[in-house]
Amino acid sequence: MIIDNRGLEPPQPMMRTLKALDKMEQGETLQIINDRRPMFLYEELDERGYTHSTEPNDDGSFQITITKNGD
Repeated sequence: MIIDNRGLEPPQPMMRTLKALDKMEQGETLQIINDRRPMFLYEELDERGYTHSTEPNDDGSFQITITKNGD
Protein backbone atom coordinates (compact mmCIF):
# COMPACT_ATOMS: atom_id res chain seq x y z
CA MET A 1 0.00 0.00 0.00
CA ILE A 2 1.21 3.52 -0.78
CA ILE A 3 -0.02 6.68 0.95
CA ASP A 4 0.85 10.00 -0.66
CA ASN A 5 0.85 12.64 2.08
CA ARG A 6 2.38 15.42 -0.03
CA GLY A 7 0.62 18.76 0.23
CA LEU A 8 -1.03 17.98 3.58
CA GLU A 9 -0.47 20.12 6.66
CA PRO A 10 0.50 18.55 9.99
CA PRO A 11 -0.89 16.59 11.72
CA GLN A 12 -2.74 15.05 8.75
CA PRO A 13 0.22 12.99 7.39
CA MET A 14 0.88 11.50 10.82
CA MET A 15 -2.81 10.74 11.43
CA ARG A 16 -3.23 9.08 8.02
CA THR A 17 -0.10 7.00 8.54
CA LEU A 18 -1.01 5.84 12.05
CA LYS A 19 -4.48 4.83 10.86
CA ALA A 20 -2.94 2.72 8.08
CA LEU A 21 -0.43 1.16 10.51
CA ASP A 22 -3.25 -0.04 12.75
CA LYS A 23 -4.70 -2.02 9.82
CA MET A 24 -1.45 -3.74 8.85
CA GLU A 25 -0.81 -7.44 9.37
CA GLN A 26 2.53 -8.89 10.45
CA GLY A 27 5.03 -8.84 7.57
CA GLU A 28 3.10 -6.25 5.53
CA THR A 29 4.83 -3.18 4.15
CA LEU A 30 3.50 0.35 3.82
CA GLN A 31 5.10 3.12 1.79
CA ILE A 32 4.37 6.74 2.53
CA ILE A 33 5.47 9.81 0.63
CA ASN A 34 5.87 13.00 2.66
CA ASP A 35 6.99 16.53 1.90
CA ARG A 36 9.38 16.36 4.85
CA ARG A 37 11.04 13.74 7.04
CA PRO A 38 8.46 12.51 9.58
CA MET A 39 10.67 12.93 12.64
CA PHE A 40 7.89 12.29 15.18
CA LEU A 41 6.76 9.20 13.29
CA TYR A 42 10.15 7.50 13.61
CA GLU A 43 9.90 7.40 17.41
CA GLU A 44 6.38 5.98 17.21
CA LEU A 45 7.50 3.30 14.74
CA ASP A 46 10.42 2.30 16.95
CA GLU A 47 8.17 2.03 20.01
CA ARG A 48 5.69 -0.16 18.10
CA GLY A 49 8.43 -2.42 16.75
CA TYR A 50 8.17 -1.50 13.05
CA THR A 51 11.23 -1.38 10.83
CA HIS A 52 11.56 1.60 8.52
CA SER A 53 13.83 3.23 5.99
CA THR A 54 13.72 6.65 4.37
CA GLU A 55 14.85 7.61 0.89
CA PRO A 56 14.88 11.15 -0.52
CA ASN A 57 13.08 11.66 -3.85
CA ASP A 58 14.28 13.91 -6.66
CA ASP A 59 11.40 16.33 -6.05
CA GLY A 60 12.50 16.98 -2.44
CA SER A 61 9.92 14.67 -0.87
CA PHE A 62 10.75 11.54 1.13
CA GLN A 63 9.60 7.95 0.67
CA ILE A 64 9.37 6.00 3.89
CA THR A 65 9.03 2.21 3.76
CA ILE A 66 7.54 0.70 6.92
CA THR A 67 7.29 -3.03 7.72
CA LYS A 68 5.27 -4.49 10.56
CA ASN A 69 7.23 -7.02 12.57
CA GLY A 70 5.81 -9.45 15.11
CA ASP A 71 3.88 -7.94 18.02
